Amino acid sequence: MSAQATAIFNAFARSVRRNPGRRALTYKGRDWTYAALQEAVEMAAHRLGAMGIRQGDRVAFLARNSDAYLVGWLATQALGAIHVPINFMLGATEVAFILDHAAPRAIFVGEEFQATAQSAAGSAAAPTQLYAIAKLLESGPRLDIPRNALDLPSQTAQLAYTSGTESAPKGAMLSDTGLMYEYQSCMVGGEYSASDVSVHALPLYHCAQMHCFLTPNLLLGSDNVLLERADPGEIIATVKANAATSFFAPPTVWIGILNHKGLDPEDLRSLRKGYYGASIMPREVLRALQQKLPWIRLWNYYGQTEIGPIATILQPEEHEQRPTSAGRPALHVESRVVDDDMRDVGPGEIGELVHRSPQLLTAYYRDPAKTAEAFRGGWFHSGDLAVADAEGYIEIVDRKKDMIKSGGENVASREVEEALYTHPDVAEVAVIGVPDPKWVERVCAVVVRRAGTTASEAEILARASGLAAFKRPKEVRFVDSLPKNPSGKILKRELRTMFGDTFAISKQS
Repeated sequence: MSAQATAIFNAFARSVRRNPGRRALTYKGRDWTYAALQEAVEMAAHRLGAMGIRQGDRVAFLARNSDAYLVGWLATQALGAIHVPINFMLGATEVAFILDHAAPRAIFVGEEFQATAQSAAGSAAAPTQLYAIAKLLESGPRLDIPRNALDLPSQTAQLAYTSGTESAPKGAMLSDTGLMYEYQSCMVGGEYSASDVSVHALPLYHCAQMHCFLTPNLLLGSDNVLLERADPGEIIATVKANAATSFFAPPTVWIGILNHKGLDPEDLRSLRKGYYGASIMPREVLRALQQKLPWIRLWNYYGQTEIGPIATILQPEEHEQRPTSAGRPALHVESRVVDDDMRDVGPGEIGELVHRSPQLLTAYYRDPAKTAEAFRGGWFHSGDLAVADAEGYIEIVDRKKDMIKSGGENVASREVEEALYTHPDVAEVAVIGVPDPKWVERVCAVVVRRAGTTASEAEILARASGLAAFKRPKEVRFVDSLPKNPSGKILKRELRTMFGDTFAISKQS
């Protein structure tokens, strides 16, 4: 049995030849050298082939982070199969939607998700064989993979389903060539090095952790520590125990680290590179990070699944002058801010951010209409509203669908959130628009207070007094936590569903 490996596996194999005895990965006390990891990948690829999986077949994964998950990802690339990661927070009906849409030949499942997977597979129209993900670490024959001096023509490496924060998820077809460009953008923009010791705690099903950090680091030959989940206490202990130098997390996890009762900043003294992304970093949180951990150089990564996901990068030395900026386009990305007629808007004017890049998806799987809509005018439409300055630095204003329209005026939720974050009792806040018979939408805030604090609604609302009247929130709801997907994005559509009627009842009473 042979395979047409993707460019990603070929690059990994070259990294192994450079670093056979170096530690590639450690997970729950299991250390993998680069040579041992490649051997496990080739055994897993042989096992996939024995199951009847061939080049171009889709293979799904529903599990938390583990060394088996990583082996499965690389095994699909060794075989030339298509990796289909599934959000482990989805319910059985949502998983069944993906199984129906992607029609994978097999799904590898973590033990805690067996019931969900069985229910989903039972209700899905497309037949899918279920296997325990631990099976991928069993010993056996190795797949004979030709060593290509030059990578073969581009092929689909992953079918990545969007987070579905606004609608049903779409399957973004990411090619091996596009992802290789994306890895280069991250390596150069993020100043990666083979000497890095990186902690990876966010879900590998999500493109940010897998494609911005873990895979490019493996291609460079660095040392990687994988955690099952993003627990702030475990992250702190892991950084200290491994003298880690590099770590990525969305703002919600950085907030958890800063607020962790056991945090001694000295435990994170080894960290030299800190990366954040997936959602906007509130200015007050950024300031707290810089004050508590001043030795960490910080990068802001902005993007989305469809571009692999990196689009723009704000460098450490650019934070002081532009703390709210998403930076400038990455190495292999070209970006514009345009109006509805695809004309460039002027510096400081709000428009939609669009991109051209070899990193972009080739298409939405089985959805030519959405593909055509996304690429109208020859550029990919991000769905984000942004402004750019004369030097090309981009600031994200809001999701196009999260912009609040109150009394005929546009209100950017981010601007209001930044004002409320200045209250010391506010741990997290999300501003949403809810239906209003007079104003069409009115501005309301959902707030998580810091533990042990008791700020009142009036005290929180007072922080927005400097904003124009139409921007000020009319009400506040206090909650213990905000709904998020595993990448840390706040699900505002869920908040609108949860609290729209509640705010309306409060208004009438």
